[in-house]
Amino acid sequence: MIAVVPVRSGALPAGGAETVATADGNVILVGENTAAAVLELGGLATAVRCWETPGFQPGRWADALAGVLADEPLVLLPASPDGRDLAPRIATVLGHELFSAAVELRDHIVRTVGFGGAAMLEHHIGDAAVITVQPGARGIDPATDTHPGEPQVTSIHPELPDVPDCTTLEVLPADASTMDLAEAPRILAGGNGLDDADRFTRLSALAAAIDASVGTTRVITDKGWLPHERQIGTTGVVVDPKLYVAFGISGAVQHTSGLGRPEHVISVNTDAHCPMMSLADLAVVADANATLEALCELIGVSDDTHVGTIGG
Repeated sequence: MIAVVPVRSGALPAGGAETVATADGNVILVGENTAAAVLELGGLATAVRCWETPGFQPGRWADALAGVLADEPLVLLPASPDGRDLAPRIATVLGHELFSAAVELRDHIVRTVGFGGAAMLEHHIGDAAVITVQPGARGIDPATDTHPGEPQVTSIHPELPDVPDCTTLEVLPADASTMDLAEAPRILAGGNGLDDADRFTRLSALAAAIDASVGTTRVITDKGWLPHERQIGTTGVVVDPKLYVAFGISGAVQHTSGLGRPEHVISVNTDAHCPMMSLADLAVVADANATLEALCELIGVSDDTHVGTIGG
């Protein structure tokens, strides 16, 4: 088993570290400034092959990597935008099956997120497969995923074939209001403790003011107050933000199982003993509606702030 992780400007993509951990530290890093990405992996990597190549050329990369990966029955990539672009091309050139958005891989069985995140699907892996790993689904366990000593790092130089490929015209900064929740570094989430749809308009305005994304629970998407792609949990999106702020969310397991391992959790709830408050680094015992409005006033979000439809 081997991981293939695209690198941009020395940074690992969302889910890159988890993908390397799933492959037990065996990885090919491809892109620009791969040396910085090796340092970012720390003790997760055991054997690293670095292919330093500019830009992002998934078609040419896949053809060039075909020989390197020819003897690898299982090839893992992060289900980040670049990983999702590269994985089907690698599967095609290798003639492997493709399984997308895996949340678990064990004993030749892979579980993937079903269409729209509504269900989990289980597949038996044949002789060879390319699999994308859903960011945040696995997490990192330092006790079992880190390895002692320095990784073995080598450079590879596959020849880029002259084949048609996509062309990058411009790379735009991510828009927190529309980016995939699985990749959002900061999330403000609202639950049933927010008392009407207008509160979620205010929540979205506050999130926009601090460059955060908006998340929610199944109860809210069932009411139609937010679209399904904003739902976090077992039947929604698995996230792994640096900051997660929960307004009026009790913390049912169906929701918290989709949280990954946030670095910081803040919970605002009138119930001091609900599960979300127990998970929080900072638990604020207060009405979520009043707290939301106080934060909007503190940050300068006006009452007449217009917020369009929250996308996915």
